[in-house]
Amino acid sequence: MSEPTLNEPMLNVTNLTAGYGPVSVLRGIDFYVNKGEVVVILGANGAGKTTTLRALSGMIDTGGSVTFEGEELVGQAPPNIVRKGIAHIPQGRGTFPELSVHDNLEVGAYTRKDNEVDADIEKWYEVYPVLKNRRNQLAGSLSGGEQQMLAVARALMGRPRLLLLDEPSLGLAPFLVQDLFERFGRLNTEDGTTLLVVEQNAQLALGIAHRGYVLEAGQIAIKGTADELMHDDAIRRAYLGV
Repeated sequence: MSEPTLNEPMLNVTNLTAGYGPVSVLRGIDFYVNKGEVVVILGANGAGKTTTLRALSGMIDTGGSVTFEGEELVGQAPPNIVRKGIAHIPQGRGTFPELSVHDNLEVGAYTRKDNEVDADIEKWYEVYPVLKNRRNQLAGSLSGGEQQMLAVARALMGRPRLLLLDEPSLGLAPFLVQDLFERFGRLNTEDGTTLLVVEQNAQLALGIAHRGYVLEAGQIAIKGTADELMHDDAIRRAYLGV
């Protein structure tokens, strides 16, 4: 794994609160992600993991402070947050089912002003040859694994510096999940992309992570390096099936 830098965090979250209408989900959580890191957020269903990523992306009303490369994000609209270099792959893939595979990739680059979009599309066709074979097929007609490949490639078409991943293994066959996490690891080590991963498959997520946090009832209950969490008895019983 690439070594994170030790200066000011790329993403710094302080006293983050969020919810839905009168229902409070996050109750003042603090965490950070350094440039070049893979950080995982673990937790049971309903702990607030998805809400955390939605709050970072500006999708729900949020309190507290979220700074990205020193700039405050709370109160900013989602398109502005994308333009600053943050891409979010939500649960359920996040593709545009009524558009073709190729159109999805082009949409992923909508914030870019350079002339290398076509080259990047070809790059992702090389990484995921099945997408090239289905370039004119509607995204909604792809298999679950193919849609996840497309969601990742589409998000990366924006050349984000921080990638938010919400349960990327959800609904995928085990062999696809293994391949997906190997690719995430290479995104970090080879491309230097910083990743914040929400995941229930703790073993795979911790296998590519530098550090992690465990959410319980909207609060940070445990934090540590990936190795510390992997060997924590409570984590092993709750999330690793040990």
